[in-house]
Amino acid sequence: MAISRRVVLHFDKDIVGQSIVCRLAKDMDLEFNIIRAYVTPEEEGLLVMELSGAASNYEEGMRYLSQMGVVVQSLNQDVVRDEVKCTHCGACVNICPAKAFTVDMASRKIDFAGDKCVACGLCIKACPARAMEARF
Repeated sequence: MAISRRVVLHFDKDIVGQSIVCRLAKDMDLEFNIIRAYVTPEEEGLLVMELSGAASNYEEGMRYLSQMGVVVQSLNQDVVRDEVKCTHCGACVNICPAKAFTVDMASRKIDFAGDKCVACGLCIKACPARAMEARF
């Protein structure tokens, strides 16, 4: 069975220079799509990516990452909306490439589907109320 998961990888500065993602692709036969990356030599790194492949290969990849000292977070919990701050202005709706925001036509309120979010950060920049937040 094939699965696809969006994850955030946190790299310690000691392992930033290693070809960890290459091993995921070659040795575990996982496809990856890098969504965002902050990786600098001799500093901690952050990589937001989508991993896809057979469930057994994905689990093997997660074990490998853990053995390497990479901290893995599920992405769908990391981009959140502060419901108190949100004014439902709609600035996020058209800018979102993943269509994670929709307008409820009856109430004219903006719904946010976190499971569709790819953490591109465009909604964070577009929100005048600063209601969107990335927690990596």
